[in-house]
Amino acid sequence: MFDLAGRTALVTGASSGLGQHFAQTLARAGARVALLARRADRLAKTAAMIAASGGTAVPVECDVTDGTSVTRAVATAAAALGALDILVNNAGIVVSKPLFEHSEADWDKVIDTDLKGAWLMSREVAARWVAEKHPGRIVNIASILAQRTVRQVPSYAAAKAGLVHLTHTLALELGRYGITVNALAPGYFETDLNRAFLQSEAGRALVGRIPLGRSGKPADLDGALLLLCADAGAYINGAVIAVDGGHAVSPL
Repeated sequence: MFDLAGRTALVTGASSGLGQHFAQTLARAGARVALLARRADRLAKTAAMIAASGGTAVPVECDVTDGTSVTRAVATAAAALGALDILVNNAGIVVSKPLFEHSEADWDKVIDTDLKGAWLMSREVAARWVAEKHPGRIVNIASILAQRTVRQVPSYAAAKAGLVHLTHTLALELGRYGITVNALAPGYFETDLNRAFLQSEAGRALVGRIPLGRSGKPADLDGALLLLCADAGAYINGAVIAVDGGHAVSPL
């Protein structure tokens, strides 16, 4: 029920962090994986890591904020690996600044990457699936900050909240074609985006309020990711699964 042998997955933001981990997880489950990101050198290293473990992966340079780049990257991935089955919209950035220091450029950069990018990728891949009468799975990587936010990340919180509603809208529109669209909402996982914060006094205090008493490890997301990509989750559509150690139910 969780086997992905014979399937092809596309992961954005796959050059580092959780995206790199997601690509490795899908490859271990048997999927061929297209690795998309802007940093071609980092993608090559990820592809080599997967190959060394017996998996199949191809690096594809892509800027998810640019429609032309998205179209070209999806076509390249399909030509290299065959028909796509799974799309994981993971590409994302965060700008952490107080509201009045948050510039228009900061806002546009985050919204374009975290929200517009997922929309462009989903539209491009789903259009192929509909034309080919091919079912598929889209998994958007949201955040618990879509529903329970913190200070100094207005663009990130807005983008992730928008991504949750985009997930619902796409699930509604694409379900008739056998395409499921769901989201994972991770809590606090140490990545390049938040490592400095989690190691600060405020970050340690936040982690202390998580019911499980720790921040997440990348492997903690594997079960939910595979559920949404594999046959085990065939009837899950429009769902947002929080993987946060209970953070969302803890007192502020």
